[in-house]
Parts: sequence; structure tokens; C-alpha cells
Amino acid sequence: MTTRPLQFLRRGQPVALGNVPPDRTLLQVLREDLGCTGTKEGCGEGDCGACTVVLGEARDGKVHYSAVNSCIRLAHSINGMALWTVEDLTQDPLIQPVALPHKPTRADGGLGVRSAVTGMGMQVHEDYDEREEKGPATLSGATTPPVRAVGLHPAQEAMVQCHGSQCGFCTPGFVMSLFGMYQNHVCQGQPVTRALAQEELSGNLCRCTGYRPILDAAQHMATLPAVAVNEPQLLQKLELLALTSKGLEANFSYISPTTLPALLAARAAHPHAQVVAGCTDVGLWVTKLHKQYAQILDVTRVAALRTVETTPQHIRIGAAVTLTDAFAALTAQWPQLHRFATRFAGLPVRNAGTLGGNVANGSPIGDSMPLLIALRAQVVLASTRGERTLALEDLYTGYRQNAMAPDELLVHILVPRPADTEKLAVYKVSKRFDDDISAVCLALNLDIAGGVVQRARIGAGGVAATPARARQAEAALQGQPWTEATVQRAALALQAEFSPISDMRASGAYRSAVLGNLLQRYWLESQGQQAASLEDLDLESVA
Repeated sequence: MTTRPLQFLRRGQPVALGNVPPDRTLLQVLREDLGCTGTKEGCGEGDCGACTVVLGEARDGKVHYSAVNSCIRLAHSINGMALWTVEDLTQDPLIQPVALPHKPTRADGGLGVRSAVTGMGMQVHEDYDEREEKGPATLSGATTPPVRAVGLHPAQEAMVQCHGSQCGFCTPGFVMSLFGMYQNHVCQGQPVTRALAQEELSGNLCRCTGYRPILDAAQHMATLPAVAVNEPQLLQKLELLALTSKGLEANFSYISPTTLPALLAARAAHPHAQVVAGCTDVGLWVTKLHKQYAQILDVTRVAALRTVETTPQHIRIGAAVTLTDAFAALTAQWPQLHRFATRFAGLPVRNAGTLGGNVANGSPIGDSMPLLIALRAQVVLASTRGERTLALEDLYTGYRQNAMAPDELLVHILVPRPADTEKLAVYKVSKRFDDDISAVCLALNLDIAGGVVQRARIGAGGVAATPARARQAEAALQGQPWTEATVQRAALALQAEFSPISDMRASGAYRSAVLGNLLQRYWLESQGQQAASLEDLDLESVA
């Protein structure tokens, strides 16, 4: 088997690497092949974020920035993109001083804001350039003066000034997530609020510094002298790189077609090739199970699979749409899904993983499938023989088994548009609030009119060998008056419908109890009662 050279941009210059195995991870290439050891390996499974890097990709005439986990990302998947590691932020000539379109204010978490814990003023360098000959600026209320390291990117300098690093092992990953946040928000004139910082740093773990100073840094970086990637120059370089790649030899071990017919033909010709999208699960098979793959089929280069289309009847989500973009499309129709979406892994995983990959993988503890079952979603399977459509819950035939033929691929997910009378809620129960796998996930979608349940659809995860539809509980609800007695009968049916196992996350008895309790919670919320939740707890205010 042969592989074409891996090509990407780094520090504004093309990098070409030959003989990169198809299953080699990006972190292995960085640390072992290029000697870029600033990017760390912690968990090796996309949980801790120490390996975070940022990718830049041309989309619709702009650069799209994504913080991703390099430990589980296959190296060839970044072919044709721009790459930044922690070493590059002070070395990339395309990162240049700019005047930003929006100056942060006290109202949006910028200048004038003080940390509730330290009292650190967030206006340290508002006029630093005028005073730097006179020595460091003075912080009103800070315990020590800030240290300004010459040449650091604002993401790095903010970490220094806010004392956001202790042992330092996790710091490169945090800095790269902050860099992605800086490009996607600060450079667009958008404020970095505390809530935004908490959401976008949820995929980075720190075991010694604590998160308060790091969250301070996320807000503080917008107040420092501004820089930004020169996107017109970067787009030109990405375009030239794409032209160069077209002339390279055929690649037989890492196959990445750019059209749907070519992808389906490749699937028919290579039915045993490992299909990948974001690699957020296959990457673990490489790093944890030490599996080796001689041939990879990458679906993410097909433009038709990377789009979201909204029609009067459906939201049509391509199988290669990232979880970040897919949840954004769903949240636009169901705003109550926002918090659930941000609890799906961490942002670097959502930036890489795809909705189609999560569904096709069929993990019984995958969070998207219970939601999609409740939304009455369908999947479109395709091959060179044609297409067919299945209800999502009918895709699964057993643990990690599905109804797809060897030459078929999941290409689209169809989600019906919401009805005016439906009430959707989805609950995730896990040991950690952020960046954790569910013990139980329950999604309920009821159409209630005239005090009667007209239609019920319930999806459950973590309670069976596959993501499952709770048909017996639906039958106990449908056509019945929406009363507490009806809910209690349905809760018993829901608990009896599944026989969950006990494992490290929860016992089977606990999972059964939670199923009934969540249906009861849904009832209480429908009656105007707000259940106590960690979502409503401001940890900093009670610290």
C-alpha cells in the first residue's frame, strides 16, 4: 500500500511529509516526526485536552478555525489545512498586529471587569504601549504586578498575567483552545463571557491550577494588544496548496474522495477499509486498543456530506457535518438543546467528531441517538446500488451492529421540523457535569393538545445494548390525559421496558430508577416547576 505525501501549512509555509502510515495520529507526527514536543500527550483519548492544536480550513471564502485533539486525530485527515501548535503562536508571520472591530467593555466581560475572587483589574494593558517605557502598569486590587512577556500571543500573555499555569503540563492545550476562542470570537468583535469561556474550555482539564485563573485569562486576552491571522494571505496559501495536492500520485491506503459517487465507488471497491470521519472513536482504537489499519476511507472531503439543508419538512444533516455544526442546526430549531449540546464531550471532540459518525458507530451510550430517536429522525443509507431510508432506531441490530450492507455508507440524517404542540426535553445523567459519558440519557418528545397526549416519542441511552426507542412507555402515554397518574403508569412501563447492566458508571438498579425519575421530572417541568440542577448553580458565587 502507498500513501500520498501529507501536506499542510504551518507558520505560513507548506509542510510535506512522505511515508506517513494511514493510521498514524497527528500527535505522533508532531512529537516523534517533527520534534514539536510542546504539544503534550496526557490521556491519549481526547479527554484531557493537553494535546489540543488548532486547524484552519477554507470555507466559503473564510478561514474556519477548530481546536481539536491531536492524540486521536489521524494525521492524513488534516491534509490541505493550516495547523497551529503552541510553538507557532510567536513564530507564525501570518499572526500580525491588528485593530479589532470591537473593544471589550465592562458590560461584556472586558475592560474594567474584575475577577470576583482576586479583584484583578481586566484593564491592565488598555494603555500599556504609552507607558511601557515607565515600567509595568499597576494593578488596582491585584496581589502582584503582571509580568509582560515580550512577543507572546494574547492567549499566552493572559495566562501569564492571570497566573493560569502551575505545573504547566496542561497549559499548551489550554493556550491552543484560547487561541481558537480568540480567532473565533475576539477577532470577530465578539466578547468572551464567563459562560462562553466555561463552555469552550470544557474539553481541557487542569489538575493543579484550578479553573478560575484560566477563565480569567480567557476574558483578559481581549484587553491586550490585538493580533490576528492574516486571512487573505492564508487563503491564498491554502489555495496554492490545494492545487499542488491535485497533481500528486494516487493514494491507496488513505482514501479520501471528494465526491459522493467517488466515495460510494471506493466503498464498493474496498469494503474492508476502516471508515473514518472525525476519528474521535477510531482514534481510541488506535491509541488504546493498539489496532492497526492498512487502509482508511475518509468521508469528510465530500462537500455534499458536509452541509446542513433546511426545508419546510426536514433538517437534512450530512453525515460528515461536525457535531458542533450539527448541534448548532438543531439548537436553532430547539433552543432548549443548547446546554445538552455543550455537555456532549468537550469542544475539541465536537469540532472533530461528526453526527453521522456518532450515529453509525451505534454506541449504546452515545448521546445524540436518544435525542434523534425522540425527534423521529431517519437515516439515509447509500451505495452504488442506490439509496434507502430507515428510521434511526431501526438501524441497530445489536451491540455495535447495524443494518448497513458492506458496501453501504450512512450519508444523511433527516430530522423533521418541530410541530407547534410538541414539548421536547433531553436529560443527561453522568458523574461529571462536563466532558463525561452518560450513565443514562433520556429524550422525551410529546405532542400535547387539549390536555391529552396526542403523540409520544421517547429515546433512551445507557439502558440497553443499543440506543433504543421506549415503545411501551410511548404506548402508556399516547391517547391518555396528561395527568400525574398517567405519568406514574408510564414511568413504571419505562422502567420495565429495559434491563440495564451495572458497570463503572452506574448500577442497573440506579439506571432503572433514574428512567422513572426523569419522566417524573418532565411532568413537573411541564407543570411549571423548575427542578434543581447543576446547570443553575453558579459555582464561583458560592466558592
